[in-house]
Amino acid sequence: MKLLRKTILKIRGLDNALMEQARKWLDNLTKPQGSLGRLEELARQIVGITGKENPPLQHKVIITMAGDHGVTEEKVSAYPREVTPQMVYNFLSGGAAINVLARQAGARVVVVDMGVAEKLQVTSYKLQGNRISFKDCKIGLGTKNFTKGPAMTKEEAILSIEKGIAVFEKEFRKGLDILGTGDMGIGNTTPSAAIISVLSGTPVEKIAGRGTGLDDAGLLHKITVIKKGIKLNKPNPRDAIDVLAKVGGFEIGGLTGVILAGASNRIPVIIDGFISTAAAMLAVKLASRRGGIKDFLIASHCSAENGHRCALDYMKLSPLLDLNMRLGEGTGAALAMNLTESAIRIMTEMATFDSAKVDRKVQ
Repeated sequence: MKLLRKTILKIRGLDNALMEQARKWLDNLTKPQGSLGRLEELARQIVGITGKENPPLQHKVIITMAGDHGVTEEKVSAYPREVTPQMVYNFLSGGAAINVLARQAGARVVVVDMGVAEKLQVTSYKLQGNRISFKDCKIGLGTKNFTKGPAMTKEEAILSIEKGIAVFEKEFRKGLDILGTGDMGIGNTTPSAAIISVLSGTPVEKIAGRGTGLDDAGLLHKITVIKKGIKLNKPNPRDAIDVLAKVGGFEIGGLTGVILAGASNRIPVIIDGFISTAAAMLAVKLASRRGGIKDFLIASHCSAENGHRCALDYMKLSPLLDLNMRLGEGTGAALAMNLTESAIRIMTEMATFDSAKVDRKVQ
């Protein structure tokens, strides 16, 4: 708990003075004022987050956290739990969607085992230089079935957050300018939906989606399972750790820690899809007394999951993309990294009216 408190206490608001300076500079570039829309807003936000006039984006990192969930015993996923470790191996081999999109964005991928339900054997994998790395932060062989009791203990919930903080801090020391979050875990849309429903006070029916491709009957069953878990465990919506412990997942806790650590170190955090957004809601709740952590978040996209738009609206975050994606892994965050780089390049490389000797708008 000491590391978590220390991290939260470091969080400060945006540098508004530099953001205003950036606005004036952007208005001076060879274009009509505001004509690049969200790209200009994004550039200003990154300046405010980093406290730097020319924010570097050389070191891009996507942290993809994996974990299994006991609630899959209730048949809430169209895929078996064995897919979680199989996909982790796919990440390490460089063959998953996140690997392809991270390579395009020039980002390295950090794969973290927070609670995969088997002992992973990764020594035989030839990791691609510095572009892929693996961290073993396993807390347990998956969480417990939250329809029969809490998913984890309070101590495990805190540990998962603090392990996430530690993973970020280690990567930060290597060099990290912008962060993307990602996830892997069969069944993890179920605990994510439970978290978002509890924290936002939104009915489960409006939050739960089809995940990996449930049919109508499967979706109705999933809603029933989530409601049962919430009714049994009674998570306190004012206590993020209680919510995480009662109905969460180890990888969701880890992502919560990563997001908090990113904000505390003034690093822009690009959140991926539904699972990352559930973690972001937990982070915002944990740091609510510090204020402003939401301003460090960049919503990469709005996924096809029912409740993702509700969760983003609850945090007043506007997604950069809407591509009907629902894969996770950090794929949306990787795509958004290209846009963030474009925003900074516009601000730092584009000519001003004076330098280009272009006439200004007629008054």
